Amino acid sequence: MSYELSYWSTSPLPAIFAVCGAYIALMMLMMCLFMYSKQRKSAYIYMAAAFFFIMTYEGLNIHSAWTGLSVFAAEPDILRNIQLFSFVLLNISVVMLYRKIKTMQYWLPLLSVALLMLPLMLASFLPFTLDPIWKKIYLEVFQLIAVYLAFTKVTPRIGQPIKYAMGLTVYVLWVILQAIHTYSIALSPTLQALALSLPVIFYSVVCFILFIRIVELMQSIYRSAITDGLTGLFNRRHFMKLLDHYTSQELKISAIFCDIDNFKKLNDTQGHAKADEVLKQVSRIMEEELDGIGITGRYGGEELVALVIDRRIKPAQVAENIRARVAEETIVTISIGYSVLRKGVRGDELMKQADKAMYQSKTTGKNKVSDYRSLRNVSSEPVESIG
Repeated sequence: MSYELSYWSTSPLPAIFAVCGAYIALMMLMMCLFMYSKQRKSAYIYMAAAFFFIMTYEGLNIHSAWTGLSVFAAEPDILRNIQLFSFVLLNISVVMLYRKIKTMQYWLPLLSVALLMLPLMLASFLPFTLDPIWKKIYLEVFQLIAVYLAFTKVTPRIGQPIKYAMGLTVYVLWVILQAIHTYSIALSPTLQALALSLPVIFYSVVCFILFIRIVELMQSIYRSAITDGLTGLFNRRHFMKLLDHYTSQELKISAIFCDIDNFKKLNDTQGHAKADEVLKQVSRIMEEELDGIGITGRYGGEELVALVIDRRIKPAQVAENIRARVAEETIVTISIGYSVLRKGVRGDELMKQADKAMYQSKTTGKNKVSDYRSLRNVSSEPVESIG
């Protein structure tokens, strides 16, 4: 809403758009407070404050539109200051959603308050009265600077620059229509309706940006909870959870257990950075070989695991592909064991079988693939019959 358009009292549109703007601001305020209670991210407090001022601004516009009366004698100046300060806070909070800016979040809002209050303070101290036109021009300059900084400093630093630039363009169009009405001629009914709708569109764009960012953050939090930070594979807890899910359905799956050969020696001779790089290379190879047919995980240390979900795929071939690629594309080799799920076998038992098969590869020359069923030829341990 524009405080300049409150004269349009014969139409219900000012009140309608003000109610829409206030409702969006209220929803955003509640969303930001809820997110702050969950994540304690300062950006949500700043954005909540911005939408509190926007809600206040629109509330005053609703009062004026419905009653035709001003809440304050100097309502236009108060409304303009609230609107400009909310715009500053909104831009700060949008940046804070993507970056840490501890210095800006403290001094910039205080500086904005001081600059917005400057005309009022000067009026109290100067021995003469300032022409109201100079106050208007001062606030216009403040607004132009704020918009310029939003385009040049905020937009390049966030993850959705195009969407936010579109929102700022809507805001600029609103500013232009305000200026035309204030300093030139009265707007036509069509332009008045457009000017009344533009703030609601701007709030909606910011709401959409916030919603997308929240989804991104929630996905990131969830992803970090289920994946290993170094390799990007599923962590052991989530991998075993998925394994239990598949085994409970008695699907024909296969477990592959991999152990990088001489990994401790690599750590000791070439350092942790090189060892981590090799671990990531092997993990990437496993991801590529299991893409579309299964899942991968980090079991612990240099132990990597996989599940072949596609029953049409032979686990022996997948395991051999992994072994061959690791030997060819990295500076290490890998010992692999695998086991096919049989009737009555639980998930943890299946992994133990694959682990034993891997140990067979490790102790009989390394850089090879062993099937758990082959252990009956070298061990007296009974092997479950194929279901």
